[in-house]
Amino acid sequence: MFQAPQAEKNAGFTLIEALVALAIVAVALTSIGSLVATSARGAASIEARLTRLEAARTIMSALPDRDELAQGRSSGEVADHRWRIDVLPFTSDDVSQQSHSKWVPRTVIITVQGPDGAAMRLDTIRLQQVSIR
Repeated sequence: MFQAPQAEKNAGFTLIEALVALAIVAVALTSIGSLVATSARGAASIEARLTRLEAARTIMSALPDRDELAQGRSSGEVADHRWRIDVLPFTSDDVSQQSHSKWVPRTVIITVQGPDGAAMRLDTIRLQQVSIR
């Protein structure tokens, strides 16, 4: 009877070895897919933040001159972003409210809300000249 050499009997992969190799490839592809999805979500988040920031810059550039800036609240919409501006008296423990300066600080709070509902808030201070009568 003819017997095959030992090397030819063990040639090739067994079914178990092929399944293990496929499982390793599947795990690697899943990890890569997860990284790509995370990267895409991060890029979308950054893009949304940049559009809110650009809307806030547009609003800030359209603010009236410091002498025409009235206390109170105003709101509106620009480029599908809702915005609100609050002009309030500036308060601080380090600044005397009884100052006799011709300049008065005002707190300006700009809030911009994107179409996705995420909001951005920018706080700044503007000096306003007091009319001396």
